[in-house]
Amino acid sequence: MTDLQTTRWDLTNVYPALDSAEYQADFIKLEHLLDELQAFMTEQTAQTSAETDPAHLASAVSGVIDRMNVISTLMHTLGSYLHSFISTDSYNKAALRAQSILDQQDVRADKLIVQFKTWIGRLSPALAALLEQPSSAQAHAFFLEETVEQSKHLMSEAEEGLAAELNVSGATAWEKLQGTVTSQLSVDFELDGEVRKMSMPALINLRYHPFESVRRRGYEAENQAWASVEETLAACLNGIKGTVNTLNQRRSYADALEPALNQARIDRPTLEAMLGAMHDAFPIFERYFLAKARRLGKDKLAWWDLFAPLGGSTRSFTFPEAREFILTNFASFAPELEALAKRAFDNPWIDAEQRVGKRGGAFCMSLPAVKESRVLCNFDGSLDQVFTVAHELGHAFHNECMYAKGKTPLQRRTPMTLAETASIMCETIVTEAALQAARGTPEEVSILETSLVGASQVIVDIYSRFLFEREVFERRQVAELSPDEINEIMERAQKATYGAGLDERYLQKYMWTWKPHYYSAGLSFYNFPYSFGQLFATGLYAIYQQRGADFVPDYINLLASTGEAPAADLAARFGIDIRTRKFWEDSLKICEKRVDRFCELV
Repeated sequence: MTDLQTTRWDLTNVYPALDSAEYQADFIKLEHLLDELQAFMTEQTAQTSAETDPAHLASAVSGVIDRMNVISTLMHTLGSYLHSFISTDSYNKAALRAQSILDQQDVRADKLIVQFKTWIGRLSPALAALLEQPSSAQAHAFFLEETVEQSKHLMSEAEEGLAAELNVSGATAWEKLQGTVTSQLSVDFELDGEVRKMSMPALINLRYHPFESVRRRGYEAENQAWASVEETLAACLNGIKGTVNTLNQRRSYADALEPALNQARIDRPTLEAMLGAMHDAFPIFERYFLAKARRLGKDKLAWWDLFAPLGGSTRSFTFPEAREFILTNFASFAPELEALAKRAFDNPWIDAEQRVGKRGGAFCMSLPAVKESRVLCNFDGSLDQVFTVAHELGHAFHNECMYAKGKTPLQRRTPMTLAETASIMCETIVTEAALQAARGTPEEVSILETSLVGASQVIVDIYSRFLFEREVFERRQVAELSPDEINEIMERAQKATYGAGLDERYLQKYMWTWKPHYYSAGLSFYNFPYSFGQLFATGLYAIYQQRGADFVPDYINLLASTGEAPAADLAARFGIDIRTRKFWEDSLKICEKRVDRFCELV
C-alpha cells in the first residue's frame, strides 16, 4: 500500500509504550480508584435509604458519580490504548496479556455498577427530591433515571457478580477467539500474475475489483477459507448467543430484542415503523440490483457482483488526495468539522494501511484522557474507502462535540442509534459533493453506484442481518446450531430481503463469520441501529439543505447531547416523530431519487 501513501496511527501522547512506567502507573491508579469507589459506595449504601434527607442523598450519589467519571476516563483510555495494538496486530502477545489483566478490572467495575444500580433502584422513591438539589447528581439526571429503569432487570448482586466474573472466560473469551481467528486467517491468491498471501480484509475488498473473474475467484477463495474455520466460529457464536439468552431470561427480559431496544433508547413502535418502511423499500433496491445486473450483462446479480464498480471512472485516490477531498467538503458544512478532520490527518490519528494481523472493517475509538480519537480503516484507494474515512471522522467529530461541551463520561454514553448520526452525516456530505462534482455520465454512474451500494447494505442487507440474528437467538434457546444450520439461516434471510435482484445460487452464507458484532455479548442486534443512523442522519441532512448554516449550531448541540436523552426526545427538537412511518419513508425517498437517476443513466 505504499503507493497509496497510507498511514499508521500514533498513541505515544497517551502512553510512550505498553511497557512504560506511565502505563503501569495508570493501571495501578485504576486499581486504587476502584478500591476507593468500592469502600465509599459500601459506606453510602449502608447509611442511606429513600427516607434519607434529599441533600444528604444528593451528596452521597454525587460522590459516587464523580468517582465513576474519573474511573471511566481512565479505564476507557487504557482499554482503547490496548485495543490500538490488538486491532492492528493480533500477534502482539504483550497487548493480549495486558488486555486479559485489564479484563479483570472490568469485572470489578461491572460488579460496582450492579451495586450502584441496585442502590439507585432502592432510592427511586426519593429520586425526584434528590434531583432538585444542585449537585453532580442533578447534572446526571437522565443517567440516574435510566439507571432506575435498568435496576428493574437485575439479578441479585451475587448472581450479577458471578455473571461478570464468568464473562471473562465465557462470552469475552469467545469474542477474542473470533477476532484472533478471523484476523490471522489468510489465503494464497493469484493476482496480476503473482501469487501473494492476502489477509481476509484484503480478500474481501476484491469484491470491488473491476474484473468479474477476480471478484468470483475472491468470493470462492473467501468461502473456502471461512469453511476451514466454520466449526470454530460456530462454537463462538453458539457460546455467546447461549450466554445472552440465559442472562436475558434471568433478568426478566421478554426476548433478546428488549435489552437491545433499551440500549438503543428506542421503543418497539419506533423499530416497527422503521423496519416497516425499510421492508416497503425493497422494491426500490430491487430495481437498482436489476439495473446493475443488466449493465453487467446478466439477468440477476451474483454476490460477487453486488460491489462491482460501474461507470467510466477508474480514479484511485492516494491517501493525501482523499485527505484534501474530505477536508474541502467538510469545510463547506462547518469550520468546526474541517478543523477536527485536519487534526486527525495531521497528527496521525488514522491507521489506514492494510496488513496481515490487522482486523478488517473500520472503526473510531475515543481516548478521553487526552480528549482525542483514533480511526482504523483498510484504505485501498477506492471512492468507497474515501467515504469510509469520512464516516469514521464523523464519529471523531461527535466525540469532539461532547468534549468541547465538557460532557462527562456518564453524560457521553450514546446509544448506537444516535452514535451513527454524525458519521452518516459526514458520509452524506462527501457523497453529495462527489455527485455534484461528477464530470460526465460515467463518473456520475460510478458515484451513484458507490452510494447505492452503501445504502443497499444499510437498508437491505442489515434487514437480512436482523432477520438472521433474531432467528439464531430463537433457535439457540432450543439447541446449539451447526455451521450448516447457521449458513441456512443466513441464506434464507438474504433471499427474503434481496428478492429477485440477487441470484439465489450465489449468496453469501458465511456473512456471519466475520461480522464482529455478532460476537459481542453486549451488542446484540447491533445491526438495526445502523439503519436508524442512516435514515435519521439523512433526514437531518434534508433539514440542513433547507436551513443552511443556521442548522449547524443546533446540530452540534444535538451531537453533544446524545448521551442525555432518548432518541425520540432529541428528534423532537427538529420536529421529527420517529414513531411514525412517514419520517422513515421520507428519508428513504432520497435513496429512491438516486435509484431513479441510476436507472436513467445505465
